[in-house]
Amino acid sequence: MIPRHALATLRRLAQWYPAVALTGPRQAGKTTLARLAFADKPYVNLEDPDQREFAATDGRGFLAQFPDGAILDEVQRVPELFSWLQSRLDAESRRGLFVLTGSFQFGLRQGISQTLAGRVGHVYLLPLSALELQDAGLLPGKLEAALQTGFYPPVYDRRIPAAVWYADYVATYVERDLLSLIRVRARATFQRFLRMCAARTGQLVNLSSLAADCGITHNTARSWLSVLEASFVVTLLTPRHRNLGKRLVKTPKLYFLDPGLAAWLAGIRRTEDLALGPMRGALFETWIVGEFVKYICNRLLGAQLHFWRDAHGHEVDLVVESGPASVVAVECKAGQTVAEDWFAPLRKFCATAGCAASVVAYGGERNQPRSDTPVFGWRSLGALFAHCFGEGV
Repeated sequence: MIPRHALATLRRLAQWYPAVALTGPRQAGKTTLARLAFADKPYVNLEDPDQREFAATDGRGFLAQFPDGAILDEVQRVPELFSWLQSRLDAESRRGLFVLTGSFQFGLRQGISQTLAGRVGHVYLLPLSALELQDAGLLPGKLEAALQTGFYPPVYDRRIPAAVWYADYVATYVERDLLSLIRVRARATFQRFLRMCAARTGQLVNLSSLAADCGITHNTARSWLSVLEASFVVTLLTPRHRNLGKRLVKTPKLYFLDPGLAAWLAGIRRTEDLALGPMRGALFETWIVGEFVKYICNRLLGAQLHFWRDAHGHEVDLVVESGPASVVAVECKAGQTVAEDWFAPLRKFCATAGCAASVVAYGGERNQPRSDTPVFGWRSLGALFAHCFGEGV
């Protein structure tokens, strides 16, 4: 197993809460991590029909099997169990008793918010980070290979060719699970929707255009996009604005949480296609945003991510807010040669918003420790994060 940076966070939460919840996309390594972190606890997969039926019809008896707690995998499949968990946790007042895992944010979150609020600590586990792969000596040698391969553990643990694995993953998990959630049979239409979203990664969300291209209604596009977000396939960044209300109503940007999945859905099958293709820049930006999301989730940092765009078209790809006085602007450039015009939007934003610092992440190898805006190569994410968050990695 490739060591995960969320391991220490998961164990720390178990010292504070009666239960911990580990959520994230399928095949991100949740079960493996939970069983490693709590090797002394029994493991139950509630996808198993027998276990699911037992838990649903006799929650008290089901939980009584585990006097010292257990790992309950895909617990959102049995919503009836949450009330029994509440009674058990309140009665015993022990920390780290149960570990709950689930692949769908809304299913698990709804059950926790309704019955287990205040009793559960949350960890969101996304696919492998570049830092985790670097630590294991498995980060691809070329940027294009990293973007096209993506970061899901089976591609590295089992060395399955990326094109083969993503085809199976989309057919087996993404389409099957999500189609059941949205309760439609239009498989071809949903496939088109997925591909259109992938082609728009790194762009402002235009629901009207997306709906028209897919032959669905505006409301359907909004609903399907919400399902993708809740299933950890995509994330939406809101624009940074001093007025919080305006942040929430203005148009967000769409990012896939794994560049390999986005590349496969967009029809990219070879690194050569990515190196010379039009999506290289968008996938590089997608990757950088995803790495920031992983870094924040793995360490339970209270940082928020936004983008910035003014009325004149000046734009900064990523704004990292760790607090009112800690705002860092990040520009993402896939090019391998640093260009002076990369810095203009950062200077504009810093002059307007008064940010603490600005940086450039680019597709080259060498760092440039500039006094005003340091430049970090794609292999130097550890140094980039240390600069943005003011901490070691």
